[in-house]
Amino acid sequence: MKISLTDAPAAYDEVNIEIRQVLVNQDEDAEEPNDNGEDNDEGEEDNGWFSILDDSMTVNLLDYQNGNTLELGETELEAGQYNQLRLILGDDNTVVVDGETYALATPSAQQSGLKLLVNATVEEDQVYELVIDFDASQSIVETGNGNYILKPVLRTVNLEEQASIAGTVLPVEAEPFVYAIVGQDTVGTQPDDEGNFKLVGLEDATYNVSFNPTNDAYADSLVEGIELEDGEEFEFEETIELESSGVLN
Repeated sequence: MKISLTDAPAAYDEVNIEIRQVLVNQDEDAEEPNDNGEDNDEGEEDNGWFSILDDSMTVNLLDYQNGNTLELGETELEAGQYNQLRLILGDDNTVVVDGETYALATPSAQQSGLKLLVNATVEEDQVYELVIDFDASQSIVETGNGNYILKPVLRTVNLEEQASIAGTVLPVEAEPFVYAIVGQDTVGTQPDDEGNFKLVGLEDATYNVSFNPTNDAYADSLVEGIELEDGEEFEFEETIELESSGVLN
């Protein structure tokens, strides 16, 4: 099994998160992993946990958008169904806002790891690739006294089975966020320096795609009724051109 990391958009300069461990278990109700993190000879910890990542790393989440991912680790597992994943964070977490770095306080309840239920069928001699989508914008809470708290919002994505929407939106000066919306669910990203974007990990459904400039000189735009089936990789044939809002900066 291979585990990678990606991110949804956020209006910060950097969001730096310390990742200490990534663990998987076949039992969705398995007890918390042990603090010592020691494996047996087969890479298995007590309570049936298998380690994907054991070396702590600090990651700027904003470096991994538009379908870009960071590989966290890979390990060989017995064939079977794996139903729980734990992402264990450290305390060295910061957010950079307007050039200023602030500590991200992490609630003590997260020390046992962030629990994610998955439905991963690992087959013999096959690599199962799973991506953790860490939504930076929804995971950071600013308190009234100017401090910041980390309350992670996560989901898991199987990129081989799920659909995507890609394209180009201009002008780059509009600095838009791009969102795929179905019902109450939203998946977002920010275009790269050339206006290219890719929304990944989408379920089969009919989506509206919203383009929301952060530059007030440009107006919001909405494309409705994009139907995705069977893990389709949809790509806009024409560039999305954002129109002027009539507001002068």
